[in-house]
Amino acid sequence: MTAPMADGSAHPGYLGVTRSLSGRLWRQRAADPDITRRHQLDHGLSELLARALASRGVTIEAGADFLNPTLKALFPDPSSFMDMDKAAAILVDALAERRRVVVFADYDVDGASSAALIVRWFRAMGMEIAIYVPDRILEGYGPSPAAFRRLKADGAELVVTVDCGAAAHDALACAAEIGLSVVVIDHHLMRSGEIPAVAALVNPNRPDDTSGQGHLAAAGVSFVLLAALSREARRRGLFDAAAEPDIRAWLDLAAMGAVCDVTELTGFNRALTAQGLKVMSAWRNPGLKALMDVAKGQGPASVFHVGFLLGPRINAGGRIGRADLGARLLSTDDPEEAAALAEELDALNASRKQVEAEVQEAAVRHIERTSNQGDAPCLVVAEDGWHPGVIGIVAGRLRERYRKPVIVIGVDRAADVGKGSGRSQPGVNLGRAVQAAYEAGLLLAGGGHAMAAGLSVRPDTIPELRAFLCDHMAAEQEVAMAEDGLDIDALVTARGADRALWTDFQRLAPFGPGNPEPLFACADVRIERPMAMKGGHIRCTLADGSGGKLKAVAWRVADTESGRRLMTEGGAIHVVGKLKPDDWQGREGVQLEIEDVADPRRI
Repeated sequence: MTAPMADGSAHPGYLGVTRSLSGRLWRQRAADPDITRRHQLDHGLSELLARALASRGVTIEAGADFLNPTLKALFPDPSSFMDMDKAAAILVDALAERRRVVVFADYDVDGASSAALIVRWFRAMGMEIAIYVPDRILEGYGPSPAAFRRLKADGAELVVTVDCGAAAHDALACAAEIGLSVVVIDHHLMRSGEIPAVAALVNPNRPDDTSGQGHLAAAGVSFVLLAALSREARRRGLFDAAAEPDIRAWLDLAAMGAVCDVTELTGFNRALTAQGLKVMSAWRNPGLKALMDVAKGQGPASVFHVGFLLGPRINAGGRIGRADLGARLLSTDDPEEAAALAEELDALNASRKQVEAEVQEAAVRHIERTSNQGDAPCLVVAEDGWHPGVIGIVAGRLRERYRKPVIVIGVDRAADVGKGSGRSQPGVNLGRAVQAAYEAGLLLAGGGHAMAAGLSVRPDTIPELRAFLCDHMAAEQEVAMAEDGLDIDALVTARGADRALWTDFQRLAPFGPGNPEPLFACADVRIERPMAMKGGHIRCTLADGSGGKLKAVAWRVADTESGRRLMTEGGAIHVVGKLKPDDWQGREGVQLEIEDVADPRRI
């Protein structure tokens, strides 16, 4: 299979790879040579690093801010967010009047971080406010009429929803009926004409917002809200006799939301994350420090720590434990309480891993045996009893494995309902397809965005839903399959892939959507000493004609074609991967995390 270029001609593929062992095209990341030269001269960069910077769409004018992202240069005017000033005035009124305020948060990291930010600002102003997090299983996502009635009965006078609420029309209508004031702080997509009647709705993705900050996580929006709150309090003279909160001390929470919600790390969001990781590295937040201790992490905070050590543990509370554990952990100032919560979340995360592994294994068996895998544009797999707290993670794993959109549904026969979560392939809008299925009457509920979606469905409708989604996404998936590829930053030798190269490219960090982690290719390498590890991982050494040797690891590949090739020592192959530090026993080396493998005889 040869991938087509924009002009219809065949794409030659980087290193000639038009189809790797995982079926992907390899491309060199495109960069303007003039911009590359200017970055090289203006910032004293190596040619490789300057090219990588240009290839990420960083203009000559934006180069300095990208390499040194600061809040001073990139912080938006809070007033540019629709309803931000109104929300700040309402909340400062509540502070002055000592009204009963409740933060209603989503159960994931972004929701917990957002809630903790607001709680900490009010605490610094001498007022404690409550947190309410709905149970994922019993209450579902976001506010509900029942939850709002319960909060009202318990004395709540003002509810602030964070990372949820913008689309909770029934709940917000109920709040209006019962006289419960609501301020919504959200970042999820909204449809035109769907602005609910609330006290204030701050969402950079509401149709009439002009802030240009739609890529922020809810924690980022909440951090801007803190700036607006302080500005409003300053305007009223509240700091004449009291110290103003230093909101920069809570940047670590904003970074947690940005990284764990997989937001685009560009512009202000990049500055928020970069500076937040610096603040986090001091480990002054008792909850984050306790969680880092139980996770046995070390060193300055990084995207890896946030995304793979801290985030999954915080999420574990909402997935299979008590939904409010994460928000309580991030908002507490008591080291003993933080330690106890961290231990509980760590134990829940271990249980989550076991449940996830069982569901994933069963899903793979189901797909390989009975599903519409083959050439179908979408996989829909369902089974009784699958835990709704892990189906999203499993969908993501299966999407990586099969390179197509996947929806995993756990069926509750007693309730006669299936709860599903989906993850999509770049270029295929899963949220739009799920919305179309809802409008066609195939779903009880459904929504999401291009890359992820959730749904509820009657079990007997699942076959019809599968057929509908496959038909709806067929054209997009055909194009996505042709364009499915890896964009490579540079070709390196095993000798040249060293600590100095890794250190140089760290100037582009933090990495994430909008600023992908650099990918390096090694050509014509031989596999030495391959070793299969628990979990389906493979370790090996790469050797090439330069005389160098490079340690490498490939995660969860043992039962794939790439994994089988890595376990075979004969013949040369091409590999693509990410350089990672290897500090075992103080050696300060690097290893390559292999992303893909190509056999020169089969490209």
